[in-house]
Parts: sequence; structure tokens; C-alpha cells
Amino acid sequence: MADHGYDAGRLNLPFVGISTFGKRPYEPDWGNLDADVAVLGAPFDAGTQWRSGARFGPRGVREASTLFSFGHAGAYDHEDDVTYLPGDVNIVDIGDADIIHTDTEASHANIEKGVRAILEAGALPVVIGGDHSVNIPCIRAFDSQGDIHILQIDAHLDFVDVRHGVRHGHGNPMRRAAEQDYVTGLTQVGIRNVSSTAKEGYEDARAMGSDIISVRQAREMGPREVLGHVPAGARLYVTIDIDAFCPSIAPGTGTPSHGGFLYYEVLELLQMAAERHEIVGIDLVEVAPDYDPTGSTSILAAQVLLNFLGFIFHARSQL
Repeated sequence: MADHGYDAGRLNLPFVGISTFGKRPYEPDWGNLDADVAVLGAPFDAGTQWRSGARFGPRGVREASTLFSFGHAGAYDHEDDVTYLPGDVNIVDIGDADIIHTDTEASHANIEKGVRAILEAGALPVVIGGDHSVNIPCIRAFDSQGDIHILQIDAHLDFVDVRHGVRHGHGNPMRRAAEQDYVTGLTQVGIRNVSSTAKEGYEDARAMGSDIISVRQAREMGPREVLGHVPAGARLYVTIDIDAFCPSIAPGTGTPSHGGFLYYEVLELLQMAAERHEIVGIDLVEVAPDYDPTGSTSILAAQVLLNFLGFIFHARSQL
């Protein structure tokens, strides 16, 4: 393992070097993965219904993540009195799934192949999108992994069945997930305002095992009560759409929706989820850097992912 001490080797400041996620090692051989976490880029945005640009999300989030790559081992949090992501948590970046322009099925198949390789290696998959349709191949890859429950943090329900023949766009992923027999239910948090899903979709979602919680409801409940909607002992796959956040802090997305979460509201929910449940997979989607010249949306995404990983592996170390 590389020496992360300040006094050894290169200083390696965030703006120096290649922008892998958190400046972690790059592993291009998907058949030779040996890691606790493997990060996969899924730069596909042909499923969007309005503003494209999330194809540049993996690049943007990776570059932003270098801000948190200073040369010490782990990140000390004085509030929790915990050093998160110490040097013994092995995170690798396996690059991007190959995207075939205009071909959703081939592109999704390449994303699914990457997630399957991560799961076969016994690592935790972290997928950076891309639009929310990339969740579809991610969930497909779990078909031999046992039962999972999905925690979705999002402004939109994404429960459209088929619209003009489209089944695999970014308005469909939660419907496609709910159809899988190994997905035991969904807890959909942050859903608000005008949505891409009609009333019938909400009725279908509830009939297929979804709990739907708005931002205002989640604020009134608090994270403990929100997670009370997740069955005890459920193994959680967490999908985070950056538009769950208020566009005042996350403008860099194709479908911004006012009235969203602030940073700590989501962070506390993720921390409690990591403490209460086994987290089996993560995707973070819909970051479109070109709509945010400040870069704050990409920084937010990187910070959320790194903190969430810190919570997950701290919780595992306490078992």
C-alpha cells in the first residue's frame, strides 16, 4: 500500500496528477480486482428527456474528488471523533464502462459488465453517472446477490413504465428495479413538486412496494423515522440523484427542482443508513458539470460519496 504520509515521497497536491476518484489507484483489469471498493464511471446520458451533459459527470466528480486527496491517511471528523477511510480501506478506480453512442442497450450492457466484475471480486460497487438510466444495468447485475432493498434519494419518482416505446430512459429506472424479484421494496425520499411520473405511476409504485417520502415529510420525520420505512435487516442499494439537493447548492444537473435537500439532511440519512444496514451498492447520477461553472455540484457529489464510504467502512469495523 502506498505511503500516505506527508513526509514521504511526493507532496502530490490535489491539482497534480491524474484525476482518478480520490486519486486512488487505477485498475484497468476488471478480471483482477482486489479491493474493498471499486469506482466505475458510467458516462451515459442518452436517456435524458431535456438537458444532456451528465455524460461528463464521472469526469467532473473525479476531478472534484481530488480536493479530498491530501496526503494523510484517512479523514478525521472531530464531531464524531472518528478517522474515516483509513489506509486499510482499499479503494480503486476501474475507469469507465464503454459507451456506444445512440445504443442504449449496448451501453447499459457494458455498465452491467463492470458492476458484475466488481461484485464477483467481492468489492462494493460505486457507480458515477451518467443519467439515472444507468441504475437499470446496475440493478440487473445484482440478480445473483440475494434480496436487496433500494433507498432512492431523488427529486423525481422515476417510475414511468413505457412512454412512446421508451423503457430504459432516466424516467424508468425505479419501475425497472421494482420488477426484479430480488428487489424487495423501495424507499423513495425527496420526491417533490412537478414530476416526470404521472399519478398512475405513483399508484403503481405504492402497489409494487414503494414508500414515497417528500422533502417536507422527511424534514418533519427526521432521518430515524425515514429509515423506519426500510425493513429491519434489509440489505440496501442506495441510488442518489444529485437533483435531490436544492439547486441553490447543486445547480449542475439536467433537471433541477427547487425545494430540495441541503447537505447535512442527506448526509445524516446516509450515516444512519450505514449504521443500520449493510450497504451493497451505490450509484450517484445526473451531475452535469457544464451547468455549474463554480464546480460546487461536482464537489458536493464527491464529498457525499467519500463521506458515505467513510460511514460504511466505519460501521463495518464496529461489527
